Amino acid sequence: MTDTLSGPDLTKGTALSTIVDGAMVLGHAHGEPVLLARRGDELFAVGATCTHYGAPLADGLLVDDTVRCPWHHACFSLRTGEALRAPGLDPISCWHVEQRDGTAYVGKKFKVAGPPSLRAPARMPESVVIVGGGAAGNAAAEMLRHLGYSGRITMLSADSSLPCDRPTLSKSYLSGAAPAESVPLRSADFYEEHRIDVKLDARVAAINTASRQVQLVDGSSHPYDALLLATGAEPVRLEVPGANLPHVHYLRTSADGHALVAQALESKRAVVIGASFIGLEVAASLRARNIAVDVVAPDSVPMLKVLGKDVGTFIRTLHERHGVTFHLDTVATSIDDRHVTLRNGERLPADLVVIGIGVRPALALAEQAGLAIDRGVTVDEYLETSIPGIFAAGDIARWPDRFTGERIRVEHWVVAERQGQTAARNILGRRERFDAVPFFWTEQYDFSLAYVGHAEHWDNAEIDGPLDAVTQDCAISYRRDNKTLAVAVVHRDLKGLLAEVAFEQAT
Repeated sequence: MTDTLSGPDLTKGTALSTIVDGAMVLGHAHGEPVLLARRGDELFAVGATCTHYGAPLADGLLVDDTVRCPWHHACFSLRTGEALRAPGLDPISCWHVEQRDGTAYVGKKFKVAGPPSLRAPARMPESVVIVGGGAAGNAAAEMLRHLGYSGRITMLSADSSLPCDRPTLSKSYLSGAAPAESVPLRSADFYEEHRIDVKLDARVAAINTASRQVQLVDGSSHPYDALLLATGAEPVRLEVPGANLPHVHYLRTSADGHALVAQALESKRAVVIGASFIGLEVAASLRARNIAVDVVAPDSVPMLKVLGKDVGTFIRTLHERHGVTFHLDTVATSIDDRHVTLRNGERLPADLVVIGIGVRPALALAEQAGLAIDRGVTVDEYLETSIPGIFAAGDIARWPDRFTGERIRVEHWVVAERQGQTAARNILGRRERFDAVPFFWTEQYDFSLAYVGHAEHWDNAEIDGPLDAVTQDCAISYRRDNKTLAVAVVHRDLKGLLAEVAFEQAT
């Protein structure tokens, strides 16, 4: 995203009387977009663009001495520019602000201070091993270094590629809106510079908790003082004849994404099996490439259990307006080189098939290691497992949720990243509760929806505002027993942020 300059030149002065406490002024200084924010008597000048996907922070929300991104709820310090919460991983810039004669002047940019001083526990781990190269594992490794940890960090990834920005695989990369260079989260040079030893194609065979060793399939082993399990989830495989043919794809890794794009470039008709978020995002992205798409799913309404009938019906209509054909209340029974056959015998032409019927947490290693398991790896509020020194984060972790009072497990990118960050802090003795409010987003054509909270079971979905082909401007509250558990917003970014804060403040 190219930054454009708008608003006043903040170096020339802004009357303090025009800057309301808790408000932000968008302007520019020294050729860069700058946000001038006021908290009480203090003024802060920071970069106006989120370092995640380039969202305008002026449309976000000030919370204490932080600013939150309106799109995907990254959080930055107004004092230091530090990226405090994923999905923002890089800091925003900061400028000096001087107050004279009732006027605020933005001065020179100042160098953001280094990582906060490390409050070491009684015994600092000499080495940290991270099993998994996804969102949680990468975020944990980065946070360890950001906090000043100087010991050995080894990331064991079963993938053949460096950690990737998984949300873009089904969205902008598959649609052709983003290049292949946007897929990796970081470059190889980044990991080398930060002394994070990333080992690819590293498949772990076992964890010896007595000797504190991680044993790989190739016979090598890695000792650890602290261990983070971030093995993620694996796609549920479709067990029908032909499901292993070369033109049948799943979408989870960088390699999956590259293979799918290569196949899409040669395809005219696609069948997407599954009307999950990933399936529907894939459908939208393939339509952007002018590929005919049929969606097959056993559901009567797409996303019924998660979003409700009204939103699910809208999403179906949205896709149909873009040329997608739905085959609901049915399943695929076989796949051949040119067709997908449905339960009723109907044959759908397909030179590309994408399967998105859900994922399962990868629990085999945790089970082998003897960790407590309950539909996921059981962790405490600090993300530590039943064995001291071993933490779990991401899709496998089931943690005690303060808001609902229940143990929950959430398969979302931002949650995984934030858990990785919290696990890193606790590996270093911070004893920080994980109580971030779950968040995810989806993008399909011109439709975007952000979801805050967690409503695994709900009995009422109340829509505030219009959701139709002409107007997409609403908030949906998901309630159980008259308690709001989650809020989804469509083009109401600020409402989503306010809902997040309300959930954080709820007892």
